[in-house]
Amino acid sequence: MQKSAQTQFPIHTLMQERWSPRAFAIDVVKKETLQSLLKAARWAASCFNEQPWGFLVATKQQEGEHTKMLTCLAEANQHWAKHAPVLMITVAKLTFAHNGKPNRHAFHDIGLAVGNLVLQATDLGLGVHQMAGIFPDVAKSLYNIPENHEAVTGLAIGYMGDPQSLSDELRERESAQRTRHPLSHFVFTEQWGQSAPLTT
Repeated sequence: MQKSAQTQFPIHTLMQERWSPRAFAIDVVKKETLQSLLKAARWAASCFNEQPWGFLVATKQQEGEHTKMLTCLAEANQHWAKHAPVLMITVAKLTFAHNGKPNRHAFHDIGLAVGNLVLQATDLGLGVHQMAGIFPDVAKSLYNIPENHEAVTGLAIGYMGDPQSLSDELRERESAQRTRHPLSHFVFTEQWGQSAPLTT
């Protein structure tokens, strides 16, 4: 299933084709493919080159681990994510290694790393659904995540599946057209809320 973004200005094909599926096929994602995704994440930019990201990974081939990670997801996400062959939880280190001070950019840098991962996945024919609906405290306890670290998001990864496997509500969302705010909604000049001329 393809949901190409309709854009007024040209963007890279990978960004046009990327979207967040909930229906996943049962096909195994090979170890080498997962390594490719994580190596893409590894090369993201970060403040002071801190690389404050961590990834917890569970695959369907490790049924117990997959079930364990599911418990870290909100119930609404568990319903469909249980079919994804790969689950991940992203973790941010909240302090700088070189001085111990708070790193307020850690979540931003996690986002950059996941952005790399998602584009690499798209290039390899995989879908990634990012989830804000996780239980950080559950993840921290189950995985012994250290102090000064926080679970940030969940990822469901796999090859695209049949939308008919979803509930009526989710199937409708799966097939809905992708939408985004226009540039004028978030690109400003001179003062906040005043759209920049380049947005038209």
